[in-house]
Amino acid sequence: MTIRPKGADMLVRLMSAATTRRDVLANNIASQNLPGYRRQDVQFEELLFKELQNGRDGSQLEDIKPQVVTDWETPARADGNNVSPEQEASLVTENRIRYELYATILRSQQSLVSQAIIHDR
Repeated sequence: MTIRPKGADMLVRLMSAATTRRDVLANNIASQNLPGYRRQDVQFEELLFKELQNGRDGSQLEDIKPQVVTDWETPARADGNNVSPEQEASLVTENRIRYELYATILRSQQSLVSQAIIHDR
């Protein structure tokens, strides 16, 4: 039998989305001088929030998956590329902080479960 803290699966999914976002942002930075390249991002938290606003509860969100989307809104330079290295660096930092937050919450929950099991013996 596996004992998992409530919300652990969602935290793992959030961490996975942050990992995917890290890869996408790294690709944006690597492609900053490629003519015609349009930056990409990962939407996941936004999709979850939208579904929660529409009345779905947390147990009904398993079918929501991270989506890589192309940014057609940010103005492009003359060469058609819309990557801003400064913006991407800022987003990398924000994403890292999110990942670390999710991991810290997950570790804390697992620690509480472990302590409860030890004290129950």
